[in-house]
Formats: sequence, C-alpha cells, structure tokens
Amino acid sequence: MKIFTALMGILMICLMMTAASAAGVSASTTSSSSSTSSVSASTTLSAEQALSQVYVSSVTVDPQEFYPYEEGTISVQVTNSGSQSVAFSDADILDSNIYMEDEAHNPYRSMIYLGPGNTMTYTFKVVAKPPEGMYFPLFTLASQDAGSLRYPIMVKIDSKPIEASFSLVPDNFALHSTDNVNLTIYNPREGAITNVVITPGGSGFGITPDRVFLASVPAQSSVNVPFAITPDKATTVNFSIQYDNGPMNQHSDSVSLPLNIGPSKTAANPVINNLALTTPGTYYQLTGDVTNTGITDANGMTLSTGAPVQPVDPYAQYAVGSLTSNDFASFTLTFTGQDLSAVPITVQWKDASGNSLSTVQTFNLRSLAYSSGTGNTRSGSSVSGSTGSSASTAASGGAANRGGGGMFGIGGSKAGGLSAFYPVIAGGIIVIAAIVLYIKRKWILARFRKQ
Repeated sequence: MKIFTALMGILMICLMMTAASAAGVSASTTSSSSSTSSVSASTTLSAEQALSQVYVSSVTVDPQEFYPYEEGTISVQVTNSGSQSVAFSDADILDSNIYMEDEAHNPYRSMIYLGPGNTMTYTFKVVAKPPEGMYFPLFTLASQDAGSLRYPIMVKIDSKPIEASFSLVPDNFALHSTDNVNLTIYNPREGAITNVVITPGGSGFGITPDRVFLASVPAQSSVNVPFAITPDKATTVNFSIQYDNGPMNQHSDSVSLPLNIGPSKTAANPVINNLALTTPGTYYQLTGDVTNTGITDANGMTLSTGAPVQPVDPYAQYAVGSLTSNDFASFTLTFTGQDLSAVPITVQWKDASGNSLSTVQTFNLRSLAYSSGTGNTRSGSSVSGSTGSSASTAASGGAANRGGGGMFGIGGSKAGGLSAFYPVIAGGIIVIAAIVLYIKRKWILARFRKQ
C-alpha cells in the first residue's frame, strides 16, 4: 500500500511538471506572435511614401526630331522600387503643341496596380504642331490615394530637310563613255532617317545601279552613293530620294545632275609625232612615236591606217598595249596606196572603266616619201587634218622624182638630204687647200731646195 501511494505521488509530480512546461511554451509563442504583428504593422508605408518610390526610369521619343505636323510616339517607362503595390490611373501627355492624336480614346484611363519591383510602359501616339522650336510636354500619372507623378519630356520640332550633292563629277561627259559620280546624302537632323531609297530617272543615258536602298543615315552624318553613268546625248539625270522620319512619316526630295557633253579633261590624249617613211618593198613602212599627253592611262592601245591607203602585213595594225600618262611608245605601220597627201592614223584604246575610245589624226606623207629600198629615211612633224604642200611626189613603185641642181651647177637633189651637198663640200675643201698652199708657198719651196 505504501508502494502504491509512492507511485501515485511520483505520477502526480510528473503531470504537474508537464503542464507547467506547456504553459511556458504557449506564453512564449503568444509573445512572439505579438512581436511579429507589431513589426509588420510598423513596415506599412503611407500612400505618399509608396508613391515617392515610383519613378520614370526611361523615355523614348520617335522620331527624335519632328517635322511640323508629323506623327510620332512617346514611350514612358515607370518603375516601382518600393515594397508595396501602388494604384495608378489616367496616364496622359499634356501640351498644346505636342498632344495625343485621339485623346478621347486614351487607353490608360483605367486603374492599374504597379507591384513592387515591377515596370509599366506607357506609349502615346502624338502629333507635333508648329511653330518650330523646343517643347516640354508633361507626362502625368495619377495615383489612387496620393496625388500624381509628373515628368517633363523634351521634344524638338524642326523643318530642315536633308541635303544632296554630287562629288567626283567630271567637267564634261564623253558620249558613250562611262564616268563615275558620287551622290552624297547628308542628314543634318537630330535623329536618323531610315528606309532611304534613291531612284535615278530620265532618258538618253545608261546608269548603274538603277536603284539604291540605305537602311539608315545617322544624325549629323553623310553617305556617299556611287553611280556609273554612260550618256548617249546631252541630258539630265533626276535622282528621287525617299526616306522615313520616325515610324510613320515618309518624305521625298530630289536633285538633278546635268550631263554636259564635251572633251574630257582627264582622259588619255595620244599624240603622234617623229614620223619617218621608207619603201622597203612594194609597200610603204611608216614609223613614229605615240605619246599619251593626258592625265589617265590608255589601256590596250592599237594603231592602224585607213583610206585612201590600204593596210598590209606585216604591220597592218600595231599593238602598243598600255600607255601610261606622259609616256610614249614607238610603232610601225605598213600600207600601200597612191595618194599620201591625207593618210589617217586611227588610235584606239580603253579607259579604266573599259570604255572603248578612239581618235583619228591625218598626216601629209608626201614630203616623207622620196627613197626606195635603200633604207634612207626622212623624219617629219605630224600634221593633223592638214594637206599642206610637198617637196616631191611619191612614185607608184615607192621612188620619188628627183630634180634641181646643186650649188655651182654641180649635181645634187632638192630632196637628197646631206648627199646633195657633197659636191659643195668637196669644192670648199679644194678652195681651202689652195689658199693654204698659196700662203705657205715660200716655206714649201725652201724645203724642196734643201732636198
């Protein structure tokens, strides 16, 4: 019995200790919960504080610079950097010159909640009303409980157009010859122009390319667009230029280039001189030099003769090849014919663009045709387009008629070169020898007497 009473006492003591421990845990939990509620209540912000943590994080205006009456877009990004949501409504753009095109259908009238750490983008379609100048339309965003957010936006209106000019334009264009021209597009505006299309128009010429597309020309920069033009007559090339300023504004401009036809100041200019004519057989052989006095090179140059003479081998045509500026080359041409008073020599070549060019120079060769197959020659100056008088006439076999007498009636030929003066030279030597003998006669006689 005593044992049973002792056991019951121990059991009662254990139950009392368990109840006391449970009561302590419960009190501690209640205290902690009360403390958490107190902290939570202490971090709740007022409407004004919550609004102060909302800001405009970025603004995009497109186009960056409006033409008067142009349409464009203004995008405003609003960010909530706070810890609780903020209710907004009635986003708007306020200005008398930069205004929403359809204010009655503003999509941002309804209430939205911008959560903590979130961003909202407002995009407005606006119209730029003149006059030109700098404007600061106001972006406004009303909060539900604490006033509104306001932010000024800079917008510029300017009507200055793009500029178009030409560079590398020759003073004159040659018919059927290709010249390169640069069309320069300069954008003086604050923003880039996009989708630029350049289209040449007109008649009486060939042009490459016939259409050019440029994705963009940045602000305050220029782009050179090359064109290769081959005129068939004196005419004008009209260049149409279309471009976009912003997402919905297309503009157009134009510029004209007159094609003045005339001799090129930079083209190769072959000049023939130092001619010499011989008759080594049944044909004439003409040698000379051709010099490029132009500024550019002549490529693939060839020379040939034309009517009234007939080219024959071995040099019916002479290939010089490339002749650089201020350089010269020798040539040989062979031909037959009776009339040498007007012999045309045709010079053909190509320029750097592959255009075939030619020139014809006419010479009077009668004064050069006096010798037969002996190989004797006589040089003469080139005469373009001239039919001047000659000292002798070529015979059909290549020999020239001889005539006239030498000095003191001693032989000679009017067209015989140095050999025509041999008798005169011999006579002069005899006269000089006679004078010397006469002056030295006493000395000579004395020498003979001594012997």
